[in-house]
Amino acid sequence: MTTEGEKRTARRAMAGRLSWGLADQAASSMTNFAVGIYVARSLGVTAFGVFSLAWLTYGVVLNVARGLATDPLVVRFSGVPDAPWRAAVARSSGTALGVGAAIGAACLVAGLAVGGRVGPAFACLGVVLPGLLLQDAWRYAFFSAGAGRKAFVNDLVWGVALVPAMVVAAHVGSVAAFVLAWGASATVAAGYGCLQSGIRPRVTRARGWLREHRDLGYRYLVENVSLSGASQLRAYGLGAIVGVGAVGAIRGAELLLGPFLAVLMGLSLVTVAEAARVLRRAPHRLGRFCLLLGGGQAAAALLWGAALLLVPDRAGELVLGDVWSSASELIVPAALGVAGSGLGTGAAAGLRALAAARRSLRCQLIASTFYVSGGLGGAAVAGTVGSAWGVAAATVCGSAVWWLQLRSALRERHRDSIPEVRTS
Repeated sequence: MTTEGEKRTARRAMAGRLSWGLADQAASSMTNFAVGIYVARSLGVTAFGVFSLAWLTYGVVLNVARGLATDPLVVRFSGVPDAPWRAAVARSSGTALGVGAAIGAACLVAGLAVGGRVGPAFACLGVVLPGLLLQDAWRYAFFSAGAGRKAFVNDLVWGVALVPAMVVAAHVGSVAAFVLAWGASATVAAGYGCLQSGIRPRVTRARGWLREHRDLGYRYLVENVSLSGASQLRAYGLGAIVGVGAVGAIRGAELLLGPFLAVLMGLSLVTVAEAARVLRRAPHRLGRFCLLLGGGQAAAALLWGAALLLVPDRAGELVLGDVWSSASELIVPAALGVAGSGLGTGAAAGLRALAAARRSLRCQLIASTFYVSGGLGGAAVAGTVGSAWGVAAATVCGSAVWWLQLRSALRERHRDSIPEVRTS
């Protein structure tokens, strides 16, 4: 029987882990925010659109690595003893590094072949992808062990290394230079992660990791890639329908929502691990945990969007420069879209904790289809603003799908009483 004191201790421990997740993502998002603002002000809306295409491509590759490497780690090795955790981290980080090397080589070749305005940015992205993915793998590894402080310190190292790198990039004055500066500083943090953990990534063990966790990994791969791939398809389609400048405007609106997105992403670092702990210790509380998580994020997004509407044009131009005028028109639909996503992440965390990979894959494929259809359909009808409203409607519909599937999964678990989360 759990005493009231033990419950309070468990709640304090959870609050501490969530706080480190927020602190870590604040550091990471401030780094990304600073890069985006610096590029937007330095290079203008068109070059910022090119940078955004490279950024979105990185997002796709990052989700490939997470699906194959770190998502199975978080689901199956959160809160386990140190020895199996270290062995798992060596293999999962090696998998992430291998993914970065393989896809990075492909990006390098493609960028050199394409040339023009976009090619050099993608070639440089290929060079820095291994370091970017390894740095992200350390963050998830630390959070799976409940050591969020180490992830926070690692992101601080990235931020410190970024400062001189961005100064050099500003002197060069090209998109490719900014991509190299961003990735090279992440590589410094990735190297520091090896020192923090005392673990060497085992690229040679990647095949064994993929084979052992293929029941989750490949479904999470498709799920994650459908999410980031939908954003990529929307960006490419928007660029073709409206122009590359429209991609920069959309990215500018996302930057305005950056502080809230930092909260959203910071919680996502720890919510699956926390949901897995709730499932093991008090499975009847999982649904309420997910509802509080998703509802709180949605409400916060709406409040932040309302605050942005009060920002005067002079202050907005100070932050985004020429990008402000086009980005400010998208605040309302962008905030609604983020609120819809936030609501859905609560259900997504529950499905991940339940290891209901088939259900979560189904949800993500449907939500991604909504996203692409809404974004491109809206662009065809009403340009950049239409695309933003189409995405807002799509994310709300997608969130409803996530919650319906979580409800079904919880009922199924209650009926069958089958444990879904492995810890070894």
